[in-house]
Amino acid sequence: MRTILDFEKPIAELESKLHELRHLSSSQDVDIASEMTRLEKKSEKLLLQTYSNLSSWQKVQVARHPERPHSSDYIARLITDFTPLAGDRLYAEDPAIIGGLGNFRGIPVMVLGHEKGKDTETRIRHNFGMPRPEGYRKATRLMRMANQFKLPVITFVDTAGAHPGIDAEERGQSEALATCIEMCTKLEVPMIAMVIGEGGSGGAVALAVGNAVMMLEHSVYSVISPEGCASILWRTRDKREDAAAAQKLTAQDLQSFGVIDTIVTEPLGGAHRSPIATIDALGDALEKTLKPLMNLDGKTLRNARREKFLNMGRQGAL
Repeated sequence: MRTILDFEKPIAELESKLHELRHLSSSQDVDIASEMTRLEKKSEKLLLQTYSNLSSWQKVQVARHPERPHSSDYIARLITDFTPLAGDRLYAEDPAIIGGLGNFRGIPVMVLGHEKGKDTETRIRHNFGMPRPEGYRKATRLMRMANQFKLPVITFVDTAGAHPGIDAEERGQSEALATCIEMCTKLEVPMIAMVIGEGGSGGAVALAVGNAVMMLEHSVYSVISPEGCASILWRTRDKREDAAAAQKLTAQDLQSFGVIDTIVTEPLGGAHRSPIATIDALGDALEKTLKPLMNLDGKTLRNARREKFLNMGRQGAL
């Protein structure tokens, strides 16, 4: 069943009327073409107006949309001959991060991505995209392998954050995150990170310290969720809309601050309406960004990546 966001309900009503008219037209000998044309134009205009003026909180809702394509969808369409690699060689396999070897448009690459799952069963299996320490240790292992074999690293970022459970803390969640980030800074191969939905806290940063950081138009990237921020500042989650606006977590905000490099435009109505078109657009942007990086030597790539992130904290950098 299709998920309708609150602010999409007026659009959904028009589309429902259109569906009824199409059914009526096909089942009976009735010419209602002019009415259908009018409703189609009205629906498209309303969709354009709505998605051209989304608030920060509405963008958070779009970024979390359950029908938005996930890392597994991008890998399935963009990566050929994908061979998944599992386990951290220390404790266990963590399905919240998927990774492996493959080819991106003829270029051998190492791919990593948070995976949230698509239904109740897979969401539970992937822990809703919130990795435990073994997930980040697996990511560190695969990045080390990529560095050894001179393979570019491509990451798909989509997580509310690292798993905050006691079991994760007992197994060294903070250390695993820090080591994964450190590994990103040591790579002497191109690394490109793409925020495709939610980019939440250190759980996202651990896969996002790239030579280039890209975001889909309606994705978000922040140090804490709006609900968490509101709970701390106002002692109530009801202020989540105010928190989202204050956090400056949209792709447009972050590009203006120099935190990300590229915004990839989504089809009208968001990625959840046109998953294939979105994946292909991100693939084109990825190819355009990756090819120039392939011509740089390892030390240049490593040093440029380090300076890029160090400059974000220096006065006057934003």
